[in-house]
Amino acid sequence: MKLYHGSLEIVSLPEIREPNRALDYGSGFYTTTSYEQADSWVRRKMNEQNSIHGYINVYDIDKSIWNDLKILCFENPSEQWVDFLMKNRTSRKFTHDYDIVCGPVANDRVYAAFALYESGVLDKQELIKELKAYKLVDQYLFHSTRSLQSLIFIEGKEITR
Repeated sequence: MKLYHGSLEIVSLPEIREPNRALDYGSGFYTTTSYEQADSWVRRKMNEQNSIHGYINVYDIDKSIWNDLKILCFENPSEQWVDFLMKNRTSRKFTHDYDIVCGPVANDRVYAAFALYESGVLDKQELIKELKAYKLVDQYLFHSTRSLQSLIFIEGKEITR
């Protein structure tokens, strides 16, 4: 399985970083199986930082390490996914002990639906029904140093404006 990470730099040695805002699955190193999603992430960072180039970092997985990790994977939007995402988004102190968390990306459309849920316009079941209608991209959070050891850096593909 190939994983991608959009960044303004080549990230041959990923590390766990504390975010400056609440993220879907908590602190760590985020990747996706979608090249297009990584491209979108790096282009947004390039625009924010007024940078003329960035990189899509490409990784493979060492399955011998992967198989020994504690992994939480959400295949689709579900009550458990909503609850987990909401804990991460609303409580900076929320922690979990998973090495890797994977599941749908809460992009701008998803955030709009979550805003309706948070304000009480949608209940949890209506939110899930709404989200299942979207074509959602995945994300993989590497939350522990041990999990990062399963990432094998392949290359950094330069992206320019």
